[in-house]
Amino acid sequence: MFIDQVRINVKGGDGGAGCMSFRREAHVPKGGPDGGDGGHGGNVVLVGDIQKSSLIDFRFKHHFRAQRGTHGQGARRHGADGEDLVLHVPLGTVVYELDPESMERRYLIADITRDGERCVVGEGGHGGRGNIHFVTSVRRAPAFAELGEPAQEHWVELEMKLMADVGLVGMPSVGKSSMIAFMSAARPKIADYPFTTLQPNLGMVRVGEYDYVVADIPGLIEGASQGKGLGHEFLRHIERTALIMHVVDLSGSYEKRDPVHDYEVIRRELAEYATDLAERPCVIVGNKCDLPDTQDASRRMRELAEHDGIPYFEVSAATGTNMHELMLSVGKMVHDLRGQAKALEEEQRSEAADYDRIWTLKQRRRDSETVISAEGQGAWRVSGRAIERMVIQTDWDNDEGVIYLQHRFERLGLERALLKAGARNGDTVRILGYEFEFTGVEDAEPADVSSEDTSEQLLWEEARAGSVAELRLDDDASSAPSGDVDED
Repeated sequence: MFIDQVRINVKGGDGGAGCMSFRREAHVPKGGPDGGDGGHGGNVVLVGDIQKSSLIDFRFKHHFRAQRGTHGQGARRHGADGEDLVLHVPLGTVVYELDPESMERRYLIADITRDGERCVVGEGGHGGRGNIHFVTSVRRAPAFAELGEPAQEHWVELEMKLMADVGLVGMPSVGKSSMIAFMSAARPKIADYPFTTLQPNLGMVRVGEYDYVVADIPGLIEGASQGKGLGHEFLRHIERTALIMHVVDLSGSYEKRDPVHDYEVIRRELAEYATDLAERPCVIVGNKCDLPDTQDASRRMRELAEHDGIPYFEVSAATGTNMHELMLSVGKMVHDLRGQAKALEEEQRSEAADYDRIWTLKQRRRDSETVISAEGQGAWRVSGRAIERMVIQTDWDNDEGVIYLQHRFERLGLERALLKAGARNGDTVRILGYEFEFTGVEDAEPADVSSEDTSEQLLWEEARAGSVAELRLDDDASSAPSGDVDED
C-alpha cells in the first residue's frame, strides 16, 4: 500500500538527574563533592533510506519514544545516555512541526533528500549536572545538583514527495498508465474509465545509454490546485520531478474533450499550485495517434508546442508507435538536466560544505531564542528552550539551587532585557508554571538603560504599554553557554 502522508507523536528520552554527593572515606575528612552527572535522554531520529518507497511503517503506529538517561551516582559515576530511536523514511520526506491544538503546520523542520541524511525530530532531555560542577573559590561544598530535563513531546507531520526524473501529468484516461507500462517494468492497473490510477506509480526506464525514473501521477482535473479531486494529494508528487511530460488524448476519449484545452487547464493548475512548475522543462505527448480522426488534434497540438518552444511527440502507447524515439529524447533531456543539477549542487556544497548539519543547526537556533512578551499590566512572560531548561532543572526545594538559578539569569542578561522591556520592581515574571517577583535593580527611566537609538527606545516603551507583542534577547545573550562556572 502506498502511504505518503502521516502524523506521528515523538518524544525523546528524559534526562537523568545529577547526584549531590560528597566523598566519604577513611582518613579523608574533607573529600569534597563527587556527585556524577545524569545521562542525556536518547533522540528520535529520522534517517533517509533509499530502500524505502512509502511511509507505510507509520500507518498503524503513531507514538515513538526514545530511551531515557539514567541518574548520576556518587564517586563521580555518571549516568548512561539513552539510546537513540532511529526511524527510516523514504527519500523525499518533508517534516513539519504541528501546532498541538489545531494540528496545523507551524514550520518546516527538515526536507530529507539524501540516503543516510539524518534529522532529530524528538530531542532527548539534557542530563542534570552533579554537584562537582558547582565548586567555586567561595563555594567549596555545593549541596545541590541539577535535575534531569524532561523531553518535549510533540506531533510532526511526514509528507512524502516522490523523487522522479520525469512526471507524467494529464487529465484522467489519457493513457499515462499505458505509457509507463510500455516504458518500464511497472504494471499499473489499466482500464477505460477515469481515475483508474488512485496512487502514483514509479517505473525505471532503460533505453540506449540512458536510464531514468518515471512517475505516473494520477489524473488531474480543473480545480486541482484548490484541492478538487484530491488535487493536492497528487500535485505534491510533481514538485520534485526534473521534467514534466504532459500527456493529452488526441482522440478526445468518449467525452470528446479538446486536447488543447486539456493541456492549457493542466498548465494553469500547475502554475497556481506552485509558480515554478509552470516554468519547469517539459514535453508534450499526444497519445492514441493510432485511433481515427486524430490528425487535426495532433496538428493543433504541434502548432501550440512550436509556439511555446516545447518538444512535441505523437505516439501510441497501445501499439508502440514513436515510443522509442520519445524515450530516447526524454533520456537525453534528463541526462542534461542532471548535469546542470550536479553543477549547481557542487556550487552550493562549496558554500555550505557540511550539508547534513543544516537541520540540526536550524533546530539549535530555534532552541536558543529567548522571547519576552507582555502579559498585561506589570506581568511578563519569558519563553525559550534554553531558559526554560534552566528552570526545569532547578531543585526548588534546595535554596542553594535557587540562588544559583538567579546567578544564571544575571549572566544570561535576563534582568537587563526585562528592564529594557519596561519591567519595574514588583512586576511579575512568568517562566513556564513559575512566577517570580522582579527585584534587585533600581527603577530607571527607559532612556537610562535602553539603546541610544531612538527607534529602539520607542519599541521598549510600546512593549511596556502592551502594544508590542514580544521582544527578543540579543543572540549573544540568549546563546550564552549554560555550563559556565559562576562567580559569587
